[in-house]
Amino acid sequence: MSKIYQRNIVAKIYKLIPITLLFISVLNEVDFNNLGMKYFSFNFAYILIFYYSLKKTEGFSYSLIFIAGLFNDVVVGTPMGISSLIYLLLCGAASYLRNITLRPNLMKDWIFFLITISIVKSISYLVLTFIFGYEVILFDQIINIIFTFIFYLIFIYLFDFIRIYFMGRY
Repeated sequence: MSKIYQRNIVAKIYKLIPITLLFISVLNEVDFNNLGMKYFSFNFAYILIFYYSLKKTEGFSYSLIFIAGLFNDVVVGTPMGISSLIYLLLCGAASYLRNITLRPNLMKDWIFFLITISIVKSISYLVLTFIFGYEVILFDQIINIIFTFIFYLIFIYLFDFIRIYFMGRY
């Protein structure tokens, strides 16, 4: 009986890990310029949201993602709701991919992630530039897309390891 109870506690802890990481990542805007890495930036929140929306994690609700986007807007200083819109578009794209895919494939997911972040970054750029008049540097956005795309593979293996460690193979 205690093994079943321990399994439930482990499952509950595993369900809290992604949402905790999401809120930590949106509240900590890490800037690598202080470390001397001028053109190194990636969006960990995009990777986290896309991966866990693709894997259909129950603890990752749309309302929590929307609230995380609002927190991100406050921290970054963008108009309220822009990050929430982008995060929900990422969730929608991942849900769409999950529903149309018969056999999950890492390379197809990775390419679809590149297309998705390119589209959402373009939408973000257009909204911030043309509607709100923000000055957004396009080269920095492209660098961010490239590094986010590359780091997606690394974090997929890390998240899969965490899932196997906590939940076992299923």
